[in-house]
Amino acid sequence: MQWVSNFDLFLFDFDGLLVNTEELHFKAYQQLCREKGYTLPWTMGQFFEIAHVGSEGIRRELRLLFPQLFETSWEKLYEEKKKLYETFLEEEGLSLLLPGVEPLLEKLVELGKKRCVVTNSPSRHTEAIKSRIPILQTIPRWFTRESYVNPKPAPDGYLTALRELKAPEDRVIGFEDSMRGYQALKGAGVETAVLICSPSHPQLKLPVEQGRIYAPSFEKLEL
Repeated sequence: MQWVSNFDLFLFDFDGLLVNTEELHFKAYQQLCREKGYTLPWTMGQFFEIAHVGSEGIRRELRLLFPQLFETSWEKLYEEKKKLYETFLEEEGLSLLLPGVEPLLEKLVELGKKRCVVTNSPSRHTEAIKSRIPILQTIPRWFTRESYVNPKPAPDGYLTALRELKAPEDRVIGFEDSMRGYQALKGAGVETAVLICSPSHPQLKLPVEQGRIYAPSFEKLEL
């Protein structure tokens, strides 16, 4: 983990990067459809492929599958999905840290590095998880969905974090598990942007940007 010393400010996504909550999001969409009388035919891999590429993907694909579902507004449907997610979050326990996260965060504490989370999730979701996992509480700044205007892949969240935390001489590194998050990092001008995800993830089939840094986990990351 010697590479940690080469950077001053560390930017982290949350869901799917630090904690394994993606299955709960998928389960919430499945349950939402079930309650409306539909069966969502996606596999987990298909869900990843749709959700991680762009912010409009799930809404677009659900509309194609179940147009009658959208007799209710998307805003209302999404609010119902969030409530289902919160229920599953409470029910299923929170042994959610992904491989390599805890030792990396411990190293950042040891070295006194600046660090923050930038996430599309609302604060009530991050607080529910953070309150149960002590190592997450060592991250001093959290830029949740309430902190900025446009969600990823727009760079707004990262630009907000950089304005508040970055000194002119700071070397910055950012981590994401999705292409839309990676695009947000690059759009914010974060030179060292790292994509962390399973080697079988469908998004790795997408065209590779020149110089993209990828690792299957924090444990395997070498810079």
